[in-house]
Amino acid sequence: MDTQTTTPANFEERVVAGVISATYLFYLLGALYLLAPAIAWLLLLRLVWLRSTAVGPWDDRRPVAIPLPLWIWVGGILVMLLALVVGHLDFNLGPSQLTKSTVGWAKGWALLAVFPLLGCLRIRPEMVYRAACHVGLHTLLLLPIFIGAWLTGLPQTIYVSPLEIVGGPGPEFFAVSLYEIDPGSGTPRWRLFTPWAPALGFVGNIYFVFAQQEQSTRWRCIGLTGSLAMILMSQSRLALVAVVFVWFGTRIIAHIGHQAAPFVAAGLSTALGLTGVWLIEAFERFSIVFRAARAGSTRVREALARIALERWRSEAAVWGHGIVERGPHLVEFMPIGSHHTWYGLLFVKGLVGFTALAIPLLVSLLQMAFWSGRVPLARTALAMLLLLVLYTFGENLEILAYLIWPALLIIGSAHARLAEAARATRHSSIADHQPVIST
Repeated sequence: MDTQTTTPANFEERVVAGVISATYLFYLLGALYLLAPAIAWLLLLRLVWLRSTAVGPWDDRRPVAIPLPLWIWVGGILVMLLALVVGHLDFNLGPSQLTKSTVGWAKGWALLAVFPLLGCLRIRPEMVYRAACHVGLHTLLLLPIFIGAWLTGLPQTIYVSPLEIVGGPGPEFFAVSLYEIDPGSGTPRWRLFTPWAPALGFVGNIYFVFAQQEQSTRWRCIGLTGSLAMILMSQSRLALVAVVFVWFGTRIIAHIGHQAAPFVAAGLSTALGLTGVWLIEAFERFSIVFRAARAGSTRVREALARIALERWRSEAAVWGHGIVERGPHLVEFMPIGSHHTWYGLLFVKGLVGFTALAIPLLVSLLQMAFWSGRVPLARTALAMLLLLVLYTFGENLEILAYLIWPALLIIGSAHARLAEAARATRHSSIADHQPVIST
């Protein structure tokens, strides 16, 4: 890719590319958790301004148009805010707690709608891909420091940024950590600029997909190597599964409409019929090994799930409890629903909150799946959505929104480009049918 196409051309591209590329710098300052909401709401103000003028980001003759799927995301996140308010009122949590929770919503769940909206701005996906490759390069350059710190026995955490005083979920979001020791196995693992190691695997998977879209061979190799290093250093089981699942899943869905698809499906069905018993046994063995790899983590996750479901059904089925609660000693005092997006939503925001995320996610998945075979950007967005869906079963998307926002931006950009292409097609069709008036 030439230099011109990777140089920011406007304010929003400079902000997005600059923030992603400088990830490690902001990590050292302890500012990552605060930075994402700040740029989200700043750029949203710019989007509102552009929408109110006659100057649009893709067509100078029309204001910014927001496609229907993104409005559905906005509606879903606003419904979550409503569930939050009702939950606080139901359990008499008080105005101060309601204010605190609303601010938390603005820094968490709200970002799942704001960043897709920002995809309607003039932000080229290529800028995001190249910036992700920059993070991969920085990871490779810093790798000897992180590994050397473990080998030489340096302290695991160097310091916690004073920015923690501004407020956040915990000190791990502001800490500069060189490595950590897994309590179950006693082996080292790294979380780099994320709050915990599995989150690094999540970001590594996102950047791995981005690196595949990079046009420069040199930067693509750097990005792929750096993102794979993140995934391996995290030692996250889900991250390793996600690499394979998303790669195969995206390609299968993208080619499902191909004329050869029925014949391939027939062949696969025959093969599965002949090897079905062996595959089931192999899957069961894999499941046992997968669970045993971190038996302590598996036990805690399952206990948290049981507690969340039981208390949701018996105490607050519709609107939820309003806030996260600390779990008992059985789950090492971890917050109830913290390791699972859907259980967390049911516990905190009830069936209303669960539906408020499920519907926008399903709408986006269906549209990107439909266009993934014809539009490369839709295929990339589909990969991002598959990652989001997969990680809803192992992480809480709300708490990691400040890290995964480049994926949300690409999803929004894909929706915006598809809507713009549809409008251009309609206008072209109308123009073709206009009568010619001779003078």
